[in-house]
Amino acid sequence: MEKHRCGWCKGDALYEKYHDEEWGVPVKDDKTLFEFLTLETFQAGLSWITILRKRENFRKAFDNFDYQKIALYNQEKIDALLQDPGIIRNKLKINSTVSNAVSFMKIQEEFGSFSNYIWKFVDHKPIKNSITDYKKAPGNTTLSDKISKDLKKRGFKFVGSTVVYAHMQATGMVNDHEVNCFRYDEV
Repeated sequence: MEKHRCGWCKGDALYEKYHDEEWGVPVKDDKTLFEFLTLETFQAGLSWITILRKRENFRKAFDNFDYQKIALYNQEKIDALLQDPGIIRNKLKINSTVSNAVSFMKIQEEFGSFSNYIWKFVDHKPIKNSITDYKKAPGNTTLSDKISKDLKKRGFKFVGSTVVYAHMQATGMVNDHEVNCFRYDEV
């Protein structure tokens, strides 16, 4: 018998694998949190499947999301990224990735880790929603508004409330699996 999955991922093997193995699983590792935040910023205005299909290219282009290296990128490296056909070549998003890496490390200095900072917004435990149809899931919330505002205050770019909410969903801060999805109780 086939497992019931959230409707948004059905029919694409890459989407289903991501849904089954990653989406909504609580992430506390700073490097993974930075990867997801970066990918979410590049996704703004595009579909998530586009980003997933380019994910390995992003990893290669951005030194496997090593934010300490990315914070030191010079103009030559940025220019090379702008020529890389394997990623989204958006100058503002590439530049923001570099500045976001710097801001990310400042948060680490202040809170001990980015994980401590971001998870404090949900008291370090996931919010479990009761979504019956993924089309009815919110695109943003009062909480994602608050986090977005705080990130922007700390120098982050491309972290609007919708991007932040998608990040919260991806990293398990909120469980937005449909209630009849096999992953709903697993995560």
